[in-house]
Amino acid sequence: MSTAKNGQTPQELSNALYASCASQPENKVFSQQQLLSLNIIPNNDLNQLLACTQRLTTNGLFKVMMKDGRPCWKLVKKEDAARYKKLTQEEALVFSYIESAGRDGLWTLAIRARTNLHTSVFNRCLKTLESQNLVKGVFSAKFPGRKVYILAHLQPSEDISGGPFYTEGKLDDEFVHQLAVWSEKYVAGRSWSHSMAKAARKKDRPNMTAAQAEDLKAQEFQVEEPTKQRSRRVALPLPPGYTGYPTVPEITKAANESKITPVSLKEAEMRQVMDILCWDGRVMKVMNGRGYKTVLPAGREDDTDLENGLTESPCGRCPVFDLCEEGGPVNARSCTYFQDWLAF
Repeated sequence: MSTAKNGQTPQELSNALYASCASQPENKVFSQQQLLSLNIIPNNDLNQLLACTQRLTTNGLFKVMMKDGRPCWKLVKKEDAARYKKLTQEEALVFSYIESAGRDGLWTLAIRARTNLHTSVFNRCLKTLESQNLVKGVFSAKFPGRKVYILAHLQPSEDISGGPFYTEGKLDDEFVHQLAVWSEKYVAGRSWSHSMAKAARKKDRPNMTAAQAEDLKAQEFQVEEPTKQRSRRVALPLPPGYTGYPTVPEITKAANESKITPVSLKEAEMRQVMDILCWDGRVMKVMNGRGYKTVLPAGREDDTDLENGLTESPCGRCPVFDLCEEGGPVNARSCTYFQDWLAF
């Protein structure tokens, strides 16, 4: 066995060079000059450096790459190198093409065309690589029906996955709907001012006698528009020039903190959701397009005051509704509220 001038064998130099590269940041690509700067190769001897890199490459511990027309090397973990060494020549060929595609992946037909392997051999190679957790197949959102392969530890690019709105290459309508509903409620909470009428609700009023009912009715007649005097939650618009409406960065941050989505949303993705709400007429842009407000207040399903023909009828707002009955002191036949309402 030959020995280097400093007394180390080529194997020992190779091991030292590999250990020094392993201490550097992960996925770093080393040029020839950077390998020499590690002060492992005696006297910066290029012949010894070439011998070490060749040995490491043969053992699968270095991967040769090209950068600006010059060769460079990337470290391969020992456990990964051990798995790669077990691959057949055909499997290694398929793996190399998938690896070169990075996060964009490679379509199955493209891999087969480049490797020029028989269909049965090609399928067997893919099956072996998947079983060893070296590669994985994902469906393309850009080209539905296409299956592309990437390295198992990589996340597919957005061109392939479609982003958080897609699952296995298909648009997740339910997730988009839930995110839109959440976003609208969040914006509505910062789009309106709410107040509660002071009058007690109907269910909280004590039972009244006929005389008390007559007195209450007389008091109501002295108030302009008595049917408006009802306990309710009222949504009021914010004053002109208000600048506290939520913006896309604020909505995105709130959505990520709420954990409504298993993945972290980007501002561009949240802007797409807000555009959908704008097109549906549920929110509008304000503050020169920087902020958003809802067209209608939230909580329409509860006691927020949104009037219609039925709720404007006297019975829907009558303070003595519990005492109203045929022949009683309060009844529909002699109701003054009804007369005024019908006259209107």
